[in-house]
Amino acid sequence: MKIGPHELRNNVFVAPMAGVTDRPFRQLCKELGAGYAVSEMAASNPRLWASEKSSRRTDHTGEMEPKAVQIAGAVPEELADCAKFNVDRGAQIIDINMGCPVKKVCNNWCGSALLQHEDLVQRILEAVVPAVNVPVTLKFRTGWDRENKNALRIARIAEQAGIQMLTLHGRTRADGYTGDAEYDTIAAVKAAVTIPVVANGDITTPEKARFVLDKTGADAVMIGRAAQGRPWIFREIDHFLRTGEHMPAPLVAEVRKLMDEHLQAHYAFYGEFLGVRTARKHIGWYVRDLPGGEEFRQEMNRLESTAEQLRAVDSFFESQWKYGERLQYRLAAEPLAA
Repeated sequence: MKIGPHELRNNVFVAPMAGVTDRPFRQLCKELGAGYAVSEMAASNPRLWASEKSSRRTDHTGEMEPKAVQIAGAVPEELADCAKFNVDRGAQIIDINMGCPVKKVCNNWCGSALLQHEDLVQRILEAVVPAVNVPVTLKFRTGWDRENKNALRIARIAEQAGIQMLTLHGRTRADGYTGDAEYDTIAAVKAAVTIPVVANGDITTPEKARFVLDKTGADAVMIGRAAQGRPWIFREIDHFLRTGEHMPAPLVAEVRKLMDEHLQAHYAFYGEFLGVRTARKHIGWYVRDLPGGEEFRQEMNRLESTAEQLRAVDSFFESQWKYGERLQYRLAAEPLAA
């Protein structure tokens, strides 16, 4: 699997997720087997480039290569300038967001709202691709709604404009994250173009990854929500795709160490005040479906310092030893294996 000159370790990728795929999380996912990761989306509006939020989103210091930045906007010239700005800051791949379904993004005619205007899509791609000397990729959806699906036309426009990889989330903008992903549409796009196609949507297990690759013929899979709190899913899927065998659940001792490293990196990235607050969602994802996880999450959300958080997380994972040396992912209402 290659994107331009960049040869990737495997074909299991991290999806860009606002508020989730910051640099510490991307780096952790790469260390745990992800072949590729894309940043949170950065706004193309030049007035926002120097903001603390935007600067943090495009910070790739020390990150495993290739370093990819996703940009979002609706003005071709602004997107081209944003792409150049980020390449100057070290981006090695630029990804254009035409897939975000969030209302505040679409209300500004960005994200998946662009799919309603194929002429504007073409102008954006034809502005961004020649503006930079790095590969440009596109993430998009199957259409605006079920009655207006145009993924095939968008894919052909993208290929003609010089886009070097397509990532297709198998839902329309109107679907949001509900319903089943349309793998038939992804298969049709893959058959219609010669550039790599990545399948995205509802890929939550190694078996599902194998099914989606077989069903669509896609070159890679992209994992989003299923990686929240389980960044080792990338090595599990990669191992299954290569061997047909499952890896065992991670050791409690390993996850305890990973959590400590992730939180320390997170606090260093965000600082004390913001770090303790933004870490809460990550901690909640890590402990969900573990024995005592919901009770712990509620207690942890009341803690106000990073030191308290670290001690609480360490104590929680110490408590998991009584259920076995490996994590027991079961709902609290179900009996637990020793």
